Amino acid sequence: MVDEAHERIQVDASPARCFARASAFDEYPEWADGVKQATVLARDADGRGTRVEYHVAALGRRVRYVLDYDFTDAPRGFSWSLVEGDMVRTLDGRYGFDAADDGTLVDYTLRVDLAIPLPGIVKRKASGMIVGTALRDLKRVVEAE
Repeated sequence: MVDEAHERIQVDASPARCFARASAFDEYPEWADGVKQATVLARDADGRGTRVEYHVAALGRRVRYVLDYDFTDAPRGFSWSLVEGDMVRTLDGRYGFDAADDGTLVDYTLRVDLAIPLPGIVKRKASGMIVGTALRDLKRVVEAE
């Protein structure tokens, strides 16, 4: 069963800075909690990663997955979908970046379906934790620049 988590956070930085940091996938291991390795496998004409392989620490294990990124909405946002992965059947999402007050309202939606059997409440909690942690990490690193 696919679970969806959605959250927003206000970041004291421009949408352009938020977009730039969130789309610099090869830098995720430096600031994104749990991301141990991120390798850009393909790039578009603008140099943005369109296929990225990740190794993350999750559920007490090391998990590998590959995502394809879509920049159709850039710089207002970008989305991704799972190509392949260990322990996940679905890992699709979207970041949105909207100017708000003196900064940016960052919107994150994530759809997750794990390949391992877990109670629904545990999967929903895990999805929410992923989204919340990602937003807090992004806010921290962008505001520190």
